[in-house]
Amino acid sequence: MSPLEGIIRVVADSDLDGLMAAAILKASKPELEVHFTHPALLRSGKIDHLINRQTAICDLPFHPECGLYLDHHLTNRPSEEEKRIFENAGGVCHWRNTPSAARVAYDLMKDKLDLTHLEKVMPIVDDLDSGGISLDDFMEDGPIMRLSRSLSLSDPEHLQTVLSQFASGMSLDSIIVDHSERLEKLGNERINQIEIVKEKIRIVDGIAICDLSNTGLRINGYLVTALAGLDTIACCIIHGYMDGSIEDPLRPALGASFYANSFRNEKNPYDLSMLATLLDETGGGHANACGCRIQAADECREVLEEDDKEYNLIQWLTLWNARDEKMLRKDIFPQGENHLQ
Repeated sequence: MSPLEGIIRVVADSDLDGLMAAAILKASKPELEVHFTHPALLRSGKIDHLINRQTAICDLPFHPECGLYLDHHLTNRPSEEEKRIFENAGGVCHWRNTPSAARVAYDLMKDKLDLTHLEKVMPIVDDLDSGGISLDDFMEDGPIMRLSRSLSLSDPEHLQTVLSQFASGMSLDSIIVDHSERLEKLGNERINQIEIVKEKIRIVDGIAICDLSNTGLRINGYLVTALAGLDTIACCIIHGYMDGSIEDPLRPALGASFYANSFRNEKNPYDLSMLATLLDETGGGHANACGCRIQAADECREVLEEDDKEYNLIQWLTLWNARDEKMLRKDIFPQGENHLQ
């Protein structure tokens, strides 16, 4: 039986990885409707009306009511008990420890349909989502890097266009040509972004902090860590608006993203998802890349105040300061030994 048996819709993350995972499923079943969303929006229950046994979820947190679950994030992995209950109720779970969710989808469907048009882009999707991009490739800012930056919930029409192009079998080169004007504009905008990041960045105890709140800018950790230098272990990027909402892609809620500096010649020894989940129960992601929303210092207060950013930063930096005792990754140091010894 096909894993898409009974599935009529897909809910996916809006980045390149989520889009590619959804495109692979749609290539197999063109009539699928695809909805893009944000992890926090799913965790909050705001889109529960879209999720039932006829829904596939890609590159997002686990939801027990869906029909097909497909992901690779460690913090999203259902427990053995959750998986057992889910599968006994008719759900299909495809969580795999792969570089990208798109790779999970690709491996699931590669023997069922022709995916040769994706062979060129898949390694790049893997590298982008798992921190495998080299510093030289990143700084070159080629068309695929720009295409990944063009994907945003603030432009749902563009998301659907690129999705349909990949799902229909259109080649990567043709897709890039079709969006050349948009990609050229993104290349020019990056020059300005570099200057803004240089102004906003500060390094504290090996972590680069870049506060982009209320600027409208949303960038990933590659740019911050590239500019911060190889001595920087990780970065924290604050983005969104103080009065924003997870339901408004044009004015998103105030949040933070944590990224390991993947340009260093060593594996990141720390589980950054511990920072993302320290204050926000809806936070999460990978050990190397994750995010959360800024939380009010007073749990009884729903509206954020300016001091809340500093409160969150202090809590994160306190944990970060104890990283060798509390944040060592179990997949690298299973006994919790100090990597510096």
